[in-house]
Amino acid sequence: SDLIIKHFEGILLDWFPNFPGEKTHMNKRKIISETKAIIFIVLTVLMVKVTVLEAYIVPTGSMENTIMTGDFLIGSRFVYGMRTPDWIGIPYTDIGFDLPYIVFPKFRKAKQGDIIIFKYPRDTHQKYVKRCIALPGDTVEIQARRVYVNGREYGQPEHGKFQGRMDEPGWNNPMIFLGNKGNKDHFKPLRVPKKGDEIAVTPANAQLLLHLMVLDGHKVTIKSELKEYMFTMTDPENLLRRKKNESVFDDYYPIGNKINPWMRNLPNGELYIDGKSIKEIPHYTVEQDYFWAMGDNRDDSYDSRFWGFVPREYLLGEALFVYMSLNFKTKLPRLDRVGTVLN
Repeated sequence: SDLIIKHFEGILLDWFPNFPGEKTHMNKRKIISETKAIIFIVLTVLMVKVTVLEAYIVPTGSMENTIMTGDFLIGSRFVYGMRTPDWIGIPYTDIGFDLPYIVFPKFRKAKQGDIIIFKYPRDTHQKYVKRCIALPGDTVEIQARRVYVNGREYGQPEHGKFQGRMDEPGWNNPMIFLGNKGNKDHFKPLRVPKKGDEIAVTPANAQLLLHLMVLDGHKVTIKSELKEYMFTMTDPENLLRRKKNESVFDDYYPIGNKINPWMRNLPNGELYIDGKSIKEIPHYTVEQDYFWAMGDNRDDSYDSRFWGFVPREYLLGEALFVYMSLNFKTKLPRLDRVGTVLN
């Protein structure tokens, strides 16, 4: 910060190079002093924003009526482990670059029921707010809309709701995570991975393993005779929105060399993990904890039922309270929401 302040001090002195007189000199000193104070305040606010507290705007209704569309939230960034910035660039774009970062010791572990803020696994430039339903090592299941964790029912949150028809049992929605777990209201048992878990490398576990290997940071590729394809968690819809057409692919066929773990028609070829053939790997050891997150508005929430686990590395913090709320339809503030504590 001292270097930044000195840099701006030099700029200000350049602005007033040839003005004589004591009065002008005093004005210079006053401007420089005030500018230093402003820069210090801005740097302090930015440091607080990326390490302690951050404000968020909720654009969707996936957590209604616990969190309403148009709520402005304050979230704690230190509770699960304060971290320094890991990316700098233009918000809501890919224009920028990654930074090495440090994660400080956590105040406490994420627990079941927390309203967590995290990077969306299929587009880490987006931040999602959902409720933590299951922890690392838990088994989650849904029967007729009732959520069970380790065989015990996890009740609907106080302000949660359903607003659509229940999906039929036995119907397999291909958009559901792993493609064979059922639908949003009838979800077959699935264990949330925990650091240290050993998962056998078999065809039955293939899609699960692809997700975990990519999320754990490994380079996963398929090599055919003519081409090498690389797995990425970036959702093609986000690539389309950003108009990077040279990298766009879909759920069925790759375009370019990018493919997703959830694609239904993967290219033929041999699978490699960090350059090592999958044939040489009998099992995979999970390298971080994962969590299961769902929206309180169960029929209007794009959550773990559709895209899978939240990596521990992507946890940013916990939503604390609403400091302002705006009705997007009427453009009027909802004063009764101000100060609402989230739980």
